Amino acid sequence: MNKKTYLMALFNDFDAAARAIASLREATIAGFAMKDVTLKSPIDHPECAAELGSRPVYIQIFSLIGAVLGSTLGFLGISSAQANFLRQPRGGFPIVPLPPNMVITYELFILTAVFFTITACLVVWKIHSDKNSLYSVSISVDKIGILVKAEPSAIDAIKQIFNRQHALEIMENARV
Repeated sequence: MNKKTYLMALFNDFDAAARAIASLREATIAGFAMKDVTLKSPIDHPECAAELGSRPVYIQIFSLIGAVLGSTLGFLGISSAQANFLRQPRGGFPIVPLPPNMVITYELFILTAVFFTITACLVVWKIHSDKNSLYSVSISVDKIGILVKAEPSAIDAIKQIFNRQHALEIMENARV
């Protein structure tokens, strides 16, 4: 099992953080992957996020599957329950009335979409995964933090990149 090291650098301005991320992207460091870089900031920074690259988001797919599955199973469930009463006289009414069934279908549509979305959040965001103890209160106020997870052999090269971009503080924490 490889031991990973977490490294966090704090920056004062957005440009320095974007340059640091760009330098990390251009560098070829053994034991480091760009997917292990996280930007921490109190506000959204599209200039820095563009340097990180696109990351896949799977939660919308789970929501769509839940919505389709809920509406389909909801309508089929209530319709099959109503169709079981074929032997009873209906007095000219349809066996499966659509307007009342749409209310239950809509409710199951929303219920299963929300259930699948919450389940996806727990799975995709890895709520119970390893927590990192590196954090600075100044990130919540006005600083930008770049969190990197890498092999111990790559840490010195990453620190040099952060120092070249004038990082205010560099924190290190070894984790398994």
